[in-house]
Amino acid sequence: MALSRLSPSSRLPLQLASRPLSTSRPQDGKNMVLVDGVRTPFLTSGTDYKDLMPHDLQRYALTGLVNKTGIDKSIVDYFCMGTVIQEVKTSNIAREAALGAGFSDRIPAHTVTMACISSNQAITTCLGLIEQGVYEVGVAGGVEFMSDVPIRHSRKMRALMLQANKAKSTGAMLGLLAKIRPGHLSPELPAIAEFSTGETMGHSADRLAATFGVTRQEQDDFSMRSHALAKAAAEAGHLSDIIPVKTPKGKDFVTADNGIRIVGAEKMAKLKPAFIKPHGTVTAANSSFLTDGASAALVMTEEKAKQLGLTPKAYFRAFTYVSQDPKDQLLLSPAYVTPVILAKQGLTLKDIDVLEYHEAFAGQILANLKAMGSDKFCQEHMGLKEKVGEVDMDKFNKWGGSLSIGHPFGATGVRLCMHAANRMIKEDGKFAMLAACAAGGQGVGMILERHPDAKL
Repeated sequence: MALSRLSPSSRLPLQLASRPLSTSRPQDGKNMVLVDGVRTPFLTSGTDYKDLMPHDLQRYALTGLVNKTGIDKSIVDYFCMGTVIQEVKTSNIAREAALGAGFSDRIPAHTVTMACISSNQAITTCLGLIEQGVYEVGVAGGVEFMSDVPIRHSRKMRALMLQANKAKSTGAMLGLLAKIRPGHLSPELPAIAEFSTGETMGHSADRLAATFGVTRQEQDDFSMRSHALAKAAAEAGHLSDIIPVKTPKGKDFVTADNGIRIVGAEKMAKLKPAFIKPHGTVTAANSSFLTDGASAALVMTEEKAKQLGLTPKAYFRAFTYVSQDPKDQLLLSPAYVTPVILAKQGLTLKDIDVLEYHEAFAGQILANLKAMGSDKFCQEHMGLKEKVGEVDMDKFNKWGGSLSIGHPFGATGVRLCMHAANRMIKEDGKFAMLAACAAGGQGVGMILERHPDAKL
C-alpha cells in the first residue's frame, strides 16, 4: 500500500472524512442497554456443523438466548440478523431462524449485510428502532456458515438454462443443449475478495503489513498471543457467552470453539506465505480462518429492562461507522474509527479499560495499532493534530480474538460486544471500546459502559 495513493477524502479533517451515522444517546435521554448475548461455539468450517443449514445455527443462538435470559418469547418486538454469504433458500435468515426457534409469526424480522460488521449493524439497527419508539425490545445477531457456500453455474450456462426452461419443443431444447461448451460448465465459487478491486483481503493485509513495517515475526508472535489468551480464557471459564449445541447427527453437545491452537514458533515460521508469494508475510497461521457460527443479543432501554426484571450488562454509549478507500485502506477502519468514537464521548485511549478489536489478520491489526501510534500518519491521512496514541496491550483482546476464536463474518460483532461487557465486569472496568474492519473499506466503533448492577 502506497500511502501517497490514499484517497483525497482521507486527508480531510477527520470529523468530515468519517461522519458518524448515529449514536445510542437520543435527545430524550434513553439509556440503551445490552441485557445479555450468546453465541454457538465457533467451529472451523467442515467440522461438526457441516450437515446443518445456516438458519439452524441462528436458531440455536436464539434458543440459547431465551434459555440464558429466561425471557418470555412474547416480549420480543423485532429481529435483525446479519449474514454475508447468503443461502438463497433462506435469504431473510432472521425470519426463518426466528420462526424455527418458536417465536411468534407476528414478530417482524429482517436481515442485514455489512461484511464482517454485519451483526454490529444488526445491533445498531435495533437500537435505532428502539430510540425512535417504534419498538421496545430487539434481538440482534448474525450467522455465517462456510461449510456449504452457494456455488453457481457460469453466467453463460445460467443463461442457457433459463432459456431452456422456456423452450416450447424438443427441437428448441436440443438446439440450446448444442450450444453448451466445456467452459460453460466451470462453476463460479464465492470469493472473499473486493468486487471493486478484485483483490482478496489477504493480499491487502500483506501490503498493509509491508507499508507499516510489520514483520513476519511480529505477526506470528501476535497470533500465538491470541491463541494462548483464548485457551487460557476458555480454561478459566471466561467464555460464558458460549451456549452448547447438539447437532442432529452429533453424539455429544458441542461446547467449545475448536480453532484454538497452541503452535510453536518454530513450526509457525516454516509456513509459506498464503497470498503474496514468495515474499509475503501473511500465512494461514497468522490469519483468521473460515468459521461456522451464530450469535444473538438482547437489547432494549434500561427502563424496559427494569420493568421486565432484567439486569443489563452494559450501556451502549456510542457507535459510529466509517469508510475509506477499498483498495489502499481496506483494513484500516479500526485506526480511523477509534478517534471518532472516542471524541463522541469525550474520552481518550487512557480512559478505556477494555479494548476489543477484530483480528482479521495479525498483520492487519498490528498495522492499525502502528497507524494510531504514528504522528505522521494521523496528521497526513486522518486530519488529526497528533497521533491517536499507543495502545496498552494489557487491555487489548485479553481473551483472544478472531485469529484464535474464529470469525463467522455475520456473527463476530455480538461476540465482540459480549467479550467487552463480560471483561468489564470481570476486570472491574468502566468503559469498553470495540472496533472492526470490514470489506469495502468500512468499519465500526462502539463504546460500552458497564451497568452498575451488571453481573456475569
